[in-house]
Amino acid sequence: MRLKAGDGPMVGAVLAGLVVGACAGDDGAGDPLYGSSADARSAAATITETDFLERVAILAHDSMRGRATPSPEIEEAARWIAGEFAAIGLEPAGDGGEFIQRYSFRPRRVDIVVPPVDAPNVAAVLMGSDPALRNEYVVFSAHMDHVGVREPDASGDSIYNGADDDASGTAAVIEIAEAFAALDEPPPRSTVFLLVSGEERGLHGSRAYADEPPEPVASGRMVANLNMDMVGRNWPDTIVAIGKEHSDLGATLERVNTAHPELGMTAIDDLWPDENFYFRSDHYNFARNGVPVLFFFNGTHEDYHRPSDEVELIDAEKGARLARLVFYLGLEIASAPEPPEWNPESRRMIVEMIESRQ
Repeated sequence: MRLKAGDGPMVGAVLAGLVVGACAGDDGAGDPLYGSSADARSAAATITETDFLERVAILAHDSMRGRATPSPEIEEAARWIAGEFAAIGLEPAGDGGEFIQRYSFRPRRVDIVVPPVDAPNVAAVLMGSDPALRNEYVVFSAHMDHVGVREPDASGDSIYNGADDDASGTAAVIEIAEAFAALDEPPPRSTVFLLVSGEERGLHGSRAYADEPPEPVASGRMVANLNMDMVGRNWPDTIVAIGKEHSDLGATLERVNTAHPELGMTAIDDLWPDENFYFRSDHYNFARNGVPVLFFFNGTHEDYHRPSDEVELIDAEKGARLARLVFYLGLEIASAPEPPEWNPESRRMIVEMIESRQ
């Protein structure tokens, strides 16, 4: 996660004062959920604590040297994730029929002209089963980068491993992708599994994908983004879902959460509205383009952006349960007759105000 907000101050203070509710989520409150099927539960069971922790450990190993953007290590992380998606059996959703999307950005330096740098995103897709809905995409995202190697701490450790921030979210997206691939039949809508770089440098990777997604997503429409950034620490039974009040995704999440008490994972409202976390991770670039979003986040901790954000502190059992919850939520969104809808006032403040200033 970025240490500082980017465009957030523009509307953050206004949003903090909004008293809004989900606009259309309760109509089907009594209907069975798509995740109640035996097939869905079997697919969710592929998300395991062991697999989650193994993937976090690979990404946050010292050999990855903190996965800075740009670096040889973020390239290695991207290749490894692409290999995971290929092994799962997903289709590429990057450039030219590959899993990698490349983009460039110009790093910010005070009083110095810095040339653009090149960096990777990784994207895979499971095409939907309904010809009428398969051009609508539900995007699961996390950032695979962290802040690299910096000044050593008191112990001499200079590698900022980023186990929670955000190897945990990256592992969750891969686990969710594996669960979707395990379904006997894909849901009606298509699902995209996106791991971006450049988040720690200013949300650059997600901006590149949200603004110009490669085919086949470019020919369709992204209808929801479920973003996970820091989901492996703090409370074992609670996750903050930022953005619940801004669309009917909040009501859908409530129904899914209630239907799965076995997960022992309660999604709650934003506890820190004054921190403007809504503008500080990759979901924001989808929101500013008009895509309803939810951001799953366990809050910061004493190891945030420090070398001590290590694998041994990750609660993998919690991470696996959270990934199952987001899988069930994504399955509901991808299977529902209608796509998610914004709360009108939130759309006016988040999407239309941003558009008017650009």
